[in-house]
Amino acid sequence: MNQTRIVVNREFTIGEIDPRLFGSFLEHLGRAVYEGIYEPGHPEADEEGFRRDVISLVRELGATVVRYPGGNFVSGYNWEDGVGPRTERPRRLDLAWRSVETNEVGLNEFVQWTRKAGVDPYLAVNLGTRGAEEALALVEYCNHPSGTSRSDLRAAHGFREPHGVKLWCLGNEMDGPWQIGHRTAHEYARVATETAKVMKWADPTIELVACGSSGRNMATFPEWEATVLDHTYEHVDYVSLHSYYGNRDNDLPAYLARSLDMDAFIRSVVSVADYVKARRRSAKTINLAFDEWNVWFHSNEQDRKIEPWSVAPPLLEDVYTHEDALLVGCLLITMLKHADRVKIACLAQLVNVIAPIMTVRGGLAWRQTIYYPFMHAASLARGTVLQTRVHCATYDTRDFGEVDLLESVAVHDPHEAVTTVFCVNRGREALSVDIDLGELGTEAKLLHTTLAHDDPKATNGPDGEQVAPAALKERMVTNGTVAVTLAGLSWNVLRVVPTR
Repeated sequence: MNQTRIVVNREFTIGEIDPRLFGSFLEHLGRAVYEGIYEPGHPEADEEGFRRDVISLVRELGATVVRYPGGNFVSGYNWEDGVGPRTERPRRLDLAWRSVETNEVGLNEFVQWTRKAGVDPYLAVNLGTRGAEEALALVEYCNHPSGTSRSDLRAAHGFREPHGVKLWCLGNEMDGPWQIGHRTAHEYARVATETAKVMKWADPTIELVACGSSGRNMATFPEWEATVLDHTYEHVDYVSLHSYYGNRDNDLPAYLARSLDMDAFIRSVVSVADYVKARRRSAKTINLAFDEWNVWFHSNEQDRKIEPWSVAPPLLEDVYTHEDALLVGCLLITMLKHADRVKIACLAQLVNVIAPIMTVRGGLAWRQTIYYPFMHAASLARGTVLQTRVHCATYDTRDFGEVDLLESVAVHDPHEAVTTVFCVNRGREALSVDIDLGELGTEAKLLHTTLAHDDPKATNGPDGEQVAPAALKERMVTNGTVAVTLAGLSWNVLRVVPTR
């Protein structure tokens, strides 16, 4: 076994963790909504048609905010289609995903579901086919108490109290030619600025996210961010990032290094945002919303065979492997390392569509492999991220050069006096790791949970879980240090808990 050392010091901090770092995403796409969160007639359906088993899994997952209703879908969506009596709602062509949208679930149903699932809503406005007027109407409908036509319309629809939606994004991936209403950076920036102004005039308490680049490989990156922020800087609070990863070459060592791409993306956007801040002589800091991220590649071929214009077709239904869970763990660690600037993030998506939770129509719901690293981070990453020093062996990659075998981050929760180290062993061989905790390891014990499997292609399914976490034997921390063994190709959660 290779010898590795992690040094943790509570005085060297990165930043406070915003709970919204553990958000997710529901789009009217495939079976995310219909047969995902909503399936009337299912044995687990409640009085509103929402699946109780899915709600239970969402609560266990620990998601804090959920972005809705898109995604590409929102750029052609009229929110008015999804409110009022269901019998009067129109069926529409969804050009984004070549499906038929029934509008059986809309804004009010989604807000109902968020309350059941214990998450906060994060709404997107359509800046593809619509603009400031419609966004203003939506904010008024959602958040104004009463006494106007739109707030009274909400009450007439059965929701007297305001929804109080605090987080909004200004469109979706407007830099992408695939997007309905695709715009240049300047065109989008002007629309987003005017939309942001009226939305905040209607409700000054809301926070707004401007569209950043749809990926680090976009030809317009990072000029897009510079232009958009130059216009919107004083009117928005965050700029978004989107990125998806896949192991198309079946090169596992290179795949598990893809988190370095996310790291470079974050650093670049922070640099651009701070450049615009300096150029504008502004005292305000723009933070980041990584509101679409995940592994997405398994379903690409099968999606090409889907017949268009059906209702809730099985689109983007990636079945995740153990190696995918390891990369998701690395991506979570990367965002935690940037907790000073990445304040919001959304695992895309939540149910059935590139999701940690899968369902069978009329049947079971189950946890995919990627469910577990997210669940662990969402439930245990509380407090302050610490700068760790890692001494370990490396391996060579084509895209990133020398990459550490061990990826890790430490978090200290001052309220519970608990320090948690999240780490991924990227190598196939076990690692013997010495952890130097200093004063954080005084009179403490170590609790070790691991996610490991001999087969990196192992998956979970409705018939059972091949990949599930296991708790290892507790051990005492002696003189501020403790030694652990990390299995090859494993995700690990190391909790240092006081014994006094």
